[in-house]
Amino acid sequence: MTRTADCDRRDCRGCAADGTGFCHVTGRPLAGRDGPGGLTESPPTAGTKRRIAADRLFTARPAGDGLLDLPFVETPSPEDLVVEDWQAAPGGRVCGWQGCTQVVGRSYAGQPALITGYCSRCAHPFDFTPQLAPGDVVGEQYRVVGCLANGGLGWVYLAQDTQLEDHLVALKGLIHTGDRVALHLAGEERRYLTLLDHPGIVRIINYVTHPSRGAGEEDGRTGYIVMEFVDGMSLSQVRDRIARREGPFGEPRVLEYVLAYGCRILDALDYLHRESLVYCDLKPNNVMHHAGRVKLIDLGAVRRLGEPGGTVLGARGFMAPEVVDHGAGGLSVRSDLFSVGMTLRALSDEAGPRVPGLGSESYERAVARATAEDPRSRFASARDMAEQLRGVLREVRALRTEREHPEPSTLFAPTAALLDASLGRVPPLERWLSGERRPVLDVGLPAPERVPHDLPVPHPDPEDPGAALLAQPTTSGPRRLIQQLYASGRESVEIPLRQCRAHIELGELQSARERLTAAQAALGTAAAYDWRVPWHEGLLHLAHRDTTAAEGDFDRVYGSLPGEYAPKLALGYCAEHRGDTAAAERYYQAVWQRNRSQGSAAFGLARLRLAAGDRTGAVDLLSGVPEVSRHYDAARTACVRILAGRLPGGDAGALPDLSHLTEALTRLPRLYLDEGHRTGPARDRLEAELLDVALDWIRAVTTPAAERNDGLFGTDDEEFTIRSRLEHKLRGLARQARTPAGLGTLVDLANRVRPKTRF
Repeated sequence: MTRTADCDRRDCRGCAADGTGFCHVTGRPLAGRDGPGGLTESPPTAGTKRRIAADRLFTARPAGDGLLDLPFVETPSPEDLVVEDWQAAPGGRVCGWQGCTQVVGRSYAGQPALITGYCSRCAHPFDFTPQLAPGDVVGEQYRVVGCLANGGLGWVYLAQDTQLEDHLVALKGLIHTGDRVALHLAGEERRYLTLLDHPGIVRIINYVTHPSRGAGEEDGRTGYIVMEFVDGMSLSQVRDRIARREGPFGEPRVLEYVLAYGCRILDALDYLHRESLVYCDLKPNNVMHHAGRVKLIDLGAVRRLGEPGGTVLGARGFMAPEVVDHGAGGLSVRSDLFSVGMTLRALSDEAGPRVPGLGSESYERAVARATAEDPRSRFASARDMAEQLRGVLREVRALRTEREHPEPSTLFAPTAALLDASLGRVPPLERWLSGERRPVLDVGLPAPERVPHDLPVPHPDPEDPGAALLAQPTTSGPRRLIQQLYASGRESVEIPLRQCRAHIELGELQSARERLTAAQAALGTAAAYDWRVPWHEGLLHLAHRDTTAAEGDFDRVYGSLPGEYAPKLALGYCAEHRGDTAAAERYYQAVWQRNRSQGSAAFGLARLRLAAGDRTGAVDLLSGVPEVSRHYDAARTACVRILAGRLPGGDAGALPDLSHLTEALTRLPRLYLDEGHRTGPARDRLEAELLDVALDWIRAVTTPAAERNDGLFGTDDEEFTIRSRLEHKLRGLARQARTPAGLGTLVDLANRVRPKTRF
């Protein structure tokens, strides 16, 4: 015989462990393995043929269109969920006798788990048979219908409240009432549950006792928690449906459901954490999807934060490594968040990659941060994690539907600056004074040192001592602002970070580095885990024109904040700058599809289209910037310039065709220029640029006017008309010149394009 995983005794020369707790070759108890600090494996719910059959009775209708909407789970009659051929769970249960943490009653070699037997360590008998039978009345009020399942601590029964019109409730008792650990945990669950009131957490109704079936109980009675009956599917059952691609769980939207589960679970955990409680045992079995909602059930492992010692109940595959290593000493808010991440991963691993663009990567980064080995690398709170998951959810939804799903960021302020060097601006007068006769349209990629001014700006941490000062509006320039912040004398992280950005604005990069170092010193050991540090490192590297280093910094920020716009804009720029158009496209699209008011993403995508010679594609993108966006006017200006511009290619650039020039002339009068006036210097410069290109176009055209649908202006002599209008505009530009030399240059240009007289 071969040694089995259940027997690790050195004196055993081969045994047949059969799940009774004893080797039937040597007759000796099988050795067990203890977890640290009273760590106890949370057993799975018992599987039964009846329950498996009942699972098939659940149906799921399609979800609504809301962001957090889930498929609507329709349940069968509650009586159909009653287990008639109950069995013990194949994973066994904790012995619990006088604190023994050995797992007993495991299934073996494909045989059902044992209902009765002996503990391999303490040799105490165990008995997992249900203590209540259909028809029993518990607490003189609750009539038992039957068993629903056996959870980590005891059987759960369906019952009717005879004093409330037979309202259905769930009774939870102990499998073995001599189990002191279980008794303690049941008491803790009752105490915590009576204090909790949240729609995402199972509600306790009452606590009653009933005569015990077996002998030897301490007082001859067993306690039962009376809870609301939550009808629905556990997330373990949902996971199976995802794997089978069944119903709504087989739709392309399935990852959005997984993210919605995460947001709803985190909402419930945030409530617990604010009550100084940790859940400890989050796993798919302990989350119920009922109707269109989610509810945490089986709170038997809930503990108060900082509570020393005691048994920690949890599923090892979903338990944070510090809890596995240190038991109760490793419990924290972040250990709960680890379990959330593992629960989401259990669901999404079955879904497979069915998300376009950057959505899958953003999701994976969110889960990776939640499940980081080092607790300090994880999200700081359930609220922080939920905020990032919502951002990822909006991104995934927008990429799938190509409809925007915006939400203001709580971490970054929107900026009036635009990630564009020239496309959205009316050309300056120097465009005609440079001496270049046929300038090619500048696609507008900003220089790296300019980009720190164009990216979103972090909001000050509201908990920072300097936050109130930084929130005050100011008209001071960067130099004066730096001085004022020094004068405040406050111990702060946000103040040196703001000074760092001001020094970058002034080009004082050594001083900027010093202020960032001061912020890191104020953060102490937390600096290695704070996203603000790599964000400002990235800004500094851009200011030094080191886009490679900056890209690494912004990638770290993306890993910390996968639901935010800002790091994706920064990464899009870095990828575009190094010529990786595919990566730049993914980053910009993730921002643009989610929020069409993000003009920087639209301009980035437009530049990529122009680099590929797609004039129409660039215009279509920029035309999608909505009027509510602060970048709307710049986008409309860019459209006219792109339609009428010379694109890179050939000796003099690729000229637009007639349809593009006509569209540009149509759009030009509708632009908001010169403070809304119908005429003015900006409008004159833009029209002069358009006419300059139109003149080259008409000279390159060989088709007779009669065959060109009346040409650009619908006149008999198109070239004469264009030259006349361009001459007039250039003479108007001459009046904008600041020097005699500039005036002379513009007058010479006007004379050069002046049409020949017809007489």
